[in-house]
Amino acid sequence: MDEIKPNYSEISRRFNCDPRTVKRYYEGGKKVRKKKMQTSKLDPYKEIIESKLDLGVTVTGIYHFIINKGYEGKYTILRDYARKLKIEKTKKATIRIETNKGLSAQVDWKENFTLHTKSGEKITFNIFLMVLGYSRYKFIEPAFNRDQKTLFECLARGFEDIGGVPQEIWFDNMKTVVDQAKTQYSQVVFNQHFYHFSKDMNFIPIACRPYRPQTKGKVESLARLTKRLKAYDYEIDGIEDIFSLIYQFKLDINDEISQATKKKPYDLLLKEKEYLNPLPPQEIIHGYQDTVIIRKVSKESMIVYGGLKYSVSPQYIAKIVNLEIDNDILHIYYNRKLIRTHKITKETFNYHKDDAKEILKSDVFRYKSDLEIENFIEGNLKVYDDI
Repeated sequence: MDEIKPNYSEISRRFNCDPRTVKRYYEGGKKVRKKKMQTSKLDPYKEIIESKLDLGVTVTGIYHFIINKGYEGKYTILRDYARKLKIEKTKKATIRIETNKGLSAQVDWKENFTLHTKSGEKITFNIFLMVLGYSRYKFIEPAFNRDQKTLFECLARGFEDIGGVPQEIWFDNMKTVVDQAKTQYSQVVFNQHFYHFSKDMNFIPIACRPYRPQTKGKVESLARLTKRLKAYDYEIDGIEDIFSLIYQFKLDINDEISQATKKKPYDLLLKEKEYLNPLPPQEIIHGYQDTVIIRKVSKESMIVYGGLKYSVSPQYIAKIVNLEIDNDILHIYYNRKLIRTHKITKETFNYHKDDAKEILKSDVFRYKSDLEIENFIEGNLKVYDDI
């Protein structure tokens, strides 16, 4: 304004810039150059790319598709853009399952867990694991197989335990859940029977991608917690103790302060319950549950129910069988196959005639004829256990 020539060097030192920059602005006025909006050769095709990724099309497949549509860019630009989309989708999903009440649960199995009885007998089983995303409430249950029917039973009992159903449940790509695993969440092909189960229970199933700790870290942490049960190795008497042990373990871990929330899961569950979907009608939820009792067949080819013994064929010795009760009739199953029925009695020993014949023939009466064995059974069956 006073037509005084400025000291370009002094101004440049004060404002930490080049003297030539000061001169340029002084002589030409303050010129703010607008930054050019950089465009990408992908821009016209981004909507197509996202829709094709959601359908499970590979990046290479998409590349050849948009080439035919006029795309002139390189494959690497498309590859980097697709990777960025996948990362953003994973981060978004992680945030949702981490913070929202009633939104999600994670489900998995702790497979082939082994404990020994006091007598050294080895018992191997699986542990069903379910964790609610917000409260960190944990439901666990032992199971002797991991088939789809068992999965449905465990989930149904878990929903009853927490008093509601999460809006979403995250699973590994287990065979009982998905028929075909893909690389994107929306690409998974769910098993039809499982899909109908999810509709009955009113939750949305989501399959995690393998090796993604962000999306299944809670249930993996629970799986590590089960190592505490190893303290009871060689301390139990039988299968019944396993059920009691795991039930007490569930009570304990839900009453401990979570490192993530700094609160007890029991306390947060009370807040989360109001955001869960309501339980289905009793006839639906109980339709997926059987009153199943698990027993191991003894060396005498017997199982114990109500303090009384009932026979099965010797071929099932040391096997795990399921018991179901229906109108005072005891049904014994092995791998879902009915192997014996007994009328429930007050007798200490209950032998089926065919079982008794097999038992005797395999041991002390192995050299006797079928007629001699049958005569013995008819006359002296109740004293067989002493023999």
